[in-house]
Amino acid sequence: MLIAAIALSSCSTGAPAAPTDTATATATADTTVYTTPRTMPDGKGSGAEDGVFPRTVVHFGGETTLESEPKKIVVISTGQADALLTLGIVPTGSTSGDGADMIPAYLYEAFPDDEAALDSVIDVGSRFEPDIESIANIAPDLILMNNAGKDAATLYASLSAVAPTLATQGTGLYWKQDLLLLADAVGKTQQAQDWLDEYHADAQAFGETVTGEPAVSFLRKNADRTRVFGVASFSGSVAEDSGLARPETQQFVDDTSVDISAEQLDQADADWIFYGVQGGDDSQLTALPLWPTLVAVDDDQAVSVDDDIFYLNVGPTAARGILSVLDTTLGN
Repeated sequence: MLIAAIALSSCSTGAPAAPTDTATATATADTTVYTTPRTMPDGKGSGAEDGVFPRTVVHFGGETTLESEPKKIVVISTGQADALLTLGIVPTGSTSGDGADMIPAYLYEAFPDDEAALDSVIDVGSRFEPDIESIANIAPDLILMNNAGKDAATLYASLSAVAPTLATQGTGLYWKQDLLLLADAVGKTQQAQDWLDEYHADAQAFGETVTGEPAVSFLRKNADRTRVFGVASFSGSVAEDSGLARPETQQFVDDTSVDISAEQLDQADADWIFYGVQGGDDSQLTALPLWPTLVAVDDDQAVSVDDDIFYLNVGPTAARGILSVLDTTLGN
């Protein structure tokens, strides 16, 4: 059901948590205020019609002119591979990071017709330290990176010396505006906007089917870190789009996530817990002494999820995957 929902693209209806100065909010025509921006960032983009080249795109690293439609694209951030595939483009090269596969399994499942092309994607190293020589050997028409979690200025300078490079903002908070900016660079802005419009409509429609006001929690374990995710996170944005309530401990908007200790596991409790473990060994969470004491666990409402989809790849197809799981679990 999950993969069908992704491929076809096609708890609570309570109001989302109010944003603070540290998380930019956007308002839509229905006056609802969302923590995750839904539009192109002010002053960014090209302003050019789709398919028109040359085009000069203003982005988070400066501005870049693309003389013609890019055919060979290298992505430095894993979620950008998701975004390109959603727009019908297979990247030529890609990085991996945080223990994630270069091309995660959910993308193979969502785009089966691209399997051979995905098998041919060239590994260009870590997203934090990509192999510049490997990228240069590809001779790309466009390189995509984001500014999150790295020395962005230095990396942008290195990549720009190889090929036209575009920098998005990065992190789960900005995945929608980053999709639109990336789409502008490849001349597919309207396609990206249409995708977002349909996704938002489907998320709202799902939320309206949820009975009661169950709060949903997002919990991840990777390496020596255990974290809960707030409103300004990727999975949190999908819950917000659906109008789902969040536990008090996860209504923060000034950080993507908060680290908790094993003794603080109660901060992950809610009516429903959607938990992911990097590497797939759920016992890293379920064997913790406080796990059986959580209300969601006692009610058999703790759901193991795909870590790649919920917590590692902030792309549109992953967002569809999260929405599908929420719908399957909570929808009527």
